[in-house]
Amino acid sequence: MNKRLGASLIPIVAGVTFTLIFQGRSDLKTKKSQGETEVVDLLLPAGVVEARGRARLLHETIHGTLQLVHRDFFDPNDHDFIPSATLEEVFKDLAISQKVEVRWLGVEGKTMNVDHKPQDDFERKAVDALRVGKDEFEMVDEGRFRRAAPITLHNVCLKCHVPGRTSLEDRVAGLVISMPLKKKEK
Repeated sequence: MNKRLGASLIPIVAGVTFTLIFQGRSDLKTKKSQGETEVVDLLLPAGVVEARGRARLLHETIHGTLQLVHRDFFDPNDHDFIPSATLEEVFKDLAISQKVEVRWLGVEGKTMNVDHKPQDDFERKAVDALRVGKDEFEMVDEGRFRRAAPITLHNVCLKCHVPGRTSLEDRVAGLVISMPLKKKEK
């Protein structure tokens, strides 16, 4: 797969994810602006079950995209971009447009960016859970649903993340997704 074709997959994956998350929702309010439809009101999950489903879908989308980018675009002789850093731009857009916060979390091996170290009690507990092989760690706190799940570090990742490794077994990093829950009406 060439770089141009692979890069075109990212917006397609994002569009499919948005469609799957919001498909059939009649409470999504929109307005027309110069021929374009724009989301006006943020559609918040109705509760933990819906938030969990969205977080799982987002995790799978981001995890899959990251794996493809690493597989198809990593060239040891071309250090122009790092896929995980490129995805951080997507995370910033999600935070602004959907109020969904997404961030990387160092679990095993060398954390390449100090910003990826655990920042609070939830993230420290998430690292412990992911390190022992849990599929996810979640919590609801102050009206937000937070979920951490593993990101597989394959052999190509280990060159940097576990430079002194003695085996090629996969290691784990993490992805934290946090989103506000819809406030309960009184």
